[in-house]
Amino acid sequence: MSRIAVFPGSFSPFTLGHKAVVDNALSIFDKVIIAVGINSEKKEYFSIEERLDWINAVYTNNPKIVVKCYGGLTVDFCRKEGAKYILRGLRDSQDFKYEKNIAQMNKELNKEIETIFIITPVKLSHISSTILRDIIKSGGDISDFLPKEIRPLLEANQ
Repeated sequence: MSRIAVFPGSFSPFTLGHKAVVDNALSIFDKVIIAVGINSEKKEYFSIEERLDWINAVYTNNPKIVVKCYGGLTVDFCRKEGAKYILRGLRDSQDFKYEKNIAQMNKELNKEIETIFIITPVKLSHISSTILRDIIKSGGDISDFLPKEIRPLLEANQ
């Protein structure tokens, strides 16, 4: 039986912090599904297609990574994919407080699912997709905060 983890998020955009979490998880799991969530209630800054393309570009040669989109409950997606683990990155204590509550609720919804927290490296802990979107909207350059594979793809869409 293989160890499959789902790393859910909006990844709008996929940052160096996200990449660090996934890269660390690769030594623990046989397969990591990067699950780009679709929230019909939310207007995303980047399209689902852009986000999937960007993440696929980062992991194009890694057979342990699968990139998919999903809607609904993460635990339902995990069940469908045969994953027993949800992967979450933590930057600080506020992230932990927020993520702990979600992990406990997910455990109530599906007792077979464990949430695994991976600490983001200190040098990346200030990076958030929300802040990066604000920088883009103001005409700033976010290339230093993105995996190198995403930079030309983002620039092509600007």
